[in-house]
Amino acid sequence: MYAELGFIAIGGSGGGGYEYLLYPHRPIVAYDTETGQPLSEYCVEFPDRQETAYGHRLPDAGDALAKWMSLHGDERNLIAGANMHLPGRQVDPDQLRRDLRRMREWEAHRARSLA
Repeated sequence: MYAELGFIAIGGSGGGGYEYLLYPHRPIVAYDTETGQPLSEYCVEFPDRQETAYGHRLPDAGDALAKWMSLHGDERNLIAGANMHLPGRQVDPDQLRRDLRRMREWEAHRARSLA
């Protein structure tokens, strides 16, 4: 998904109703799975403490993967420790809608390919 779309989607552990889109070096965006409406943005940072030649940022794919691993491993603590913002502060809601549409098309194409 990341290689083709540039983001990762992951379901919330609290059951249905919401999921997250994970963009590299941008907030985690929670959205309503039924309406596609953004719910909130969560700012987290995963600095690269080992590699200083290129700065302290993880590579793009590494940042998205770190968010996925953190949400998958301990969603509650990651969200509790994040800086929460109202939707639309850093990720344009129109971009979110386009990305959700692209994701549904990608999932449908993938399902047809696997069938």
